[in-house]
Amino acid sequence: MVSSGGFFAYTEAMTTSQSHRFCIAPMMEWTDRHCRMFHRLLTGRARLYTEMVTAQAAIRGDREKLLGFDPAEHPVALQLGGSEPALLAEAAKIGADFGYNEINLNVGCPSDRVQSGKFGACLMLEPDLVADCVAAMQAKVDVPVTVKCRIGVDDQDPEVALRTMIARCKAAGATIFVVHARKALLQGLSPKDNRTVPPLDYELVYAVKRENPELTIVLNGGVADLDAAETCLQHVDGVMLGRAAYQSPALLADVDARLFGEAPRDVDGAVAAFVDYVERKRREGVPLNAMTRHILGVYHGRHGARAFRRYLSESATRHEAGVDVLREAIARVGAPAPIIEPETEPVTV
Repeated sequence: MVSSGGFFAYTEAMTTSQSHRFCIAPMMEWTDRHCRMFHRLLTGRARLYTEMVTAQAAIRGDREKLLGFDPAEHPVALQLGGSEPALLAEAAKIGADFGYNEINLNVGCPSDRVQSGKFGACLMLEPDLVADCVAAMQAKVDVPVTVKCRIGVDDQDPEVALRTMIARCKAAGATIFVVHARKALLQGLSPKDNRTVPPLDYELVYAVKRENPELTIVLNGGVADLDAAETCLQHVDGVMLGRAAYQSPALLADVDARLFGEAPRDVDGAVAAFVDYVERKRREGVPLNAMTRHILGVYHGRHGARAFRRYLSESATRHEAGVDVLREAIARVGAPAPIIEPETEPVTV
């Protein structure tokens, strides 16, 4: 278990508006502890989120396996799924005791499995129940309890559904909301299609922020790069990237500089540090592929990136594969292209 003592100074030093300025979305089967560790090496300021963990699993499952994380991941949030206030409160307390900086309630996932458990996006239809869950969780923990939701589901009017959800949860004490700016269609669309097919409505999210200046509103959905993030940040407190951050992780190396005014991170330096992490974890018995699958896209656009991905994909799955396989893959990648500074004066020819 990770002790919570001493790890909250980072977020306490940040203003509320900056604590969620840039977030990496919780993604099932993607944002496990190894993924989060790599992302942390690329950016010190992003807020990281776990994969969703059901309240039942957090209470009755292997807690170290489900909830354990490296202290270097801070600030990191635990996302919980559920709809029973008492169970969520117990799970939230467990998460806070593990040292998470935030407990996030999933009111956005549209998968059939999640719906069958009566949590995720279907809870957009029950804002009072969500508010009861938030209140019960907050009564048990000292860290923020936040809500990640959609703008509505199925036949709901998003103008009403989103405002109602936020109003109810605000009354219950929530002050931080991550809004995926799309409806979820619970019947007829796959979870994958629900991430792309329903149209985005950023203007609604922007309007909700204007109406609630005291709340922290984070926009999620369709944010593909840091240019788009900077545009969104003119209207809301934070942005959350999902697939773009995972599939092209090198963009994270510019987050600290562009969004927080700090020094940029070096991609090659982050990879080198991850090699050290992988070596340590292999000695603990963690399979190589469980870690390296998260970095396949890091060299996108660089000479040798395809050879890197191919070698790692083919070799890291072997049972005996060790850190040398990762080093061999990295050796196939060329140096980054040099940055050519523009002429200060036009050249006449």
